[in-house]
Amino acid sequence: MRLLTQAECQLVAEAIERIERDTDAELVTVLAAQADDYRYIPLLWASLVALVLPAALLLFTDWLGAVELLLVQWALFVVLAMVFRMPSVTTRLIPRSVRHWRACNLARRQFIEQNLHHTEGDTGILIFVSEAERYVEIIADRGISSRIDDRAWESIVAAFTEQVRAGQVLEGFIICIEACGALLRQHVPKTHPRNELPNRLVVLE
Repeated sequence: MRLLTQAECQLVAEAIERIERDTDAELVTVLAAQADDYRYIPLLWASLVALVLPAALLLFTDWLGAVELLLVQWALFVVLAMVFRMPSVTTRLIPRSVRHWRACNLARRQFIEQNLHHTEGDTGILIFVSEAERYVEIIADRGISSRIDDRAWESIVAAFTEQVRAGQVLEGFIICIEACGALLRQHVPKTHPRNELPNRLVVLE
């Protein structure tokens, strides 16, 4: 999976800098390749299929004895475990609710790790993307959510999510930052010079 290049990350940083000139908000952007390695998923699915499929064959044939059944199960497990470990296959085996739950947890951890909860006036805002899960979330601290309803971010998140699905992550970041900036300039305007957090894209590989 190809994340953004250094030059593309710089474009995101410049977009953040432009927005923060006109607002007290402190923007941080985070791009994760994936929210979890899901190592247990291929083994779980391979185990289930290897147990159920050969056993189901016994209903239609009598050539499988106990030894043959065990060998078929082991062979099937090994083959499927290797196939299911392919990233493109693994992603499809994970329920959407699980993928989004893991991405949501990572977004909240990043909000804390990037010190967005320690800004002056509680004006931190995180734009988080997990590429493998096609997940986008905007988390605003209390100083912003008290002035901007959380529902105001929904259309921005929906548009960005579609761009992530289309592989347009850079374009999505730029448009998302500018859309957030329009709201922030209106509701959280600049009152004094400040720049508490680095204006950069944090990339989690």
